[in-house]
Amino acid sequence: MAPKKTQPDPVFSSRASQLELQARKIVEGYLTGLHRSPYFGQSVEFVQHREYVPGDDTRRIDWKMWSKTDKFYLKQYEEDTNLRTTLVVDASESMLFGSGATTKFDYSCIIAASLAYLLLKQQDAVGMVVFDEAIRTQLPPRTQRSQLNALLMTLDVQNPQKKSDIYGVLKKIADAQSQRGLIILISDLFTPRESLFKGLKLLRYRGHEVMVLHILDDEELDFTYAGTTKFEGMEEAGDLLCDPKSLREGYQAAMTAFREELRRECARQVVDFQTIRTSESVDAALRHYLNHRLGMRPSARM
Repeated sequence: MAPKKTQPDPVFSSRASQLELQARKIVEGYLTGLHRSPYFGQSVEFVQHREYVPGDDTRRIDWKMWSKTDKFYLKQYEEDTNLRTTLVVDASESMLFGSGATTKFDYSCIIAASLAYLLLKQQDAVGMVVFDEAIRTQLPPRTQRSQLNALLMTLDVQNPQKKSDIYGVLKKIADAQSQRGLIILISDLFTPRESLFKGLKLLRYRGHEVMVLHILDDEELDFTYAGTTKFEGMEEAGDLLCDPKSLREGYQAAMTAFREELRRECARQVVDFQTIRTSESVDAALRHYLNHRLGMRPSARM
């Protein structure tokens, strides 16, 4: 008896399409506000042309091509075409938290989709790793247009439910990535810090540029709860019923110390670190990425 063909889930397809529309709107809106494109470094070896898109540096338009085709094309150089970026998205249980309509995982998916759309638009290679206690899905970096759909469908089917094993995941990424590139970790970083720092150190030792986007909900930062509240523990933590006012001062001190430790250790390892609230526009993540790209050392653009 022949196996029954599996049809695409229309709900999943709809969610992936919505994610693509969000990413497209965010990126196109952001690029429209730029006077020039800061994504590429300087290079001397010409490789190919690509069609102009809003936000690109008009100084790089090939006017001879325009005179022949009546269309705008940019000269693209070897260094422009081979940046390899891997988006590493945390899908552990703690990412399900959200004090509003958007959870940290939802927000992280929008950031990942927007970055992927931006990178593929510039013909850079983009891959993705989604993880919890192990790597759940891994797509190697590619530049094909079909890659965006593959990335979006990868995010679409994830359902955070387990704790995380950050070192094991980062080690597998380091072992699998033979070519140096940019690794962007998108996570709330609620994981043992020693394992996290060990994993980041390994990526840097292997020659990768590393960016950490630390995603937190407003309540995790501000802790404005009032009245008797039940706090449900995630990733094997217990529940707690109490008056939040009695915890606020100690909680905020602990959160500040947590973030300072992350910032200090990332600086020591030359890892780009940025905390982003889920209430912020995704433009904040795009802006931070572009600033990082401008500051990347030529030797790291592989």
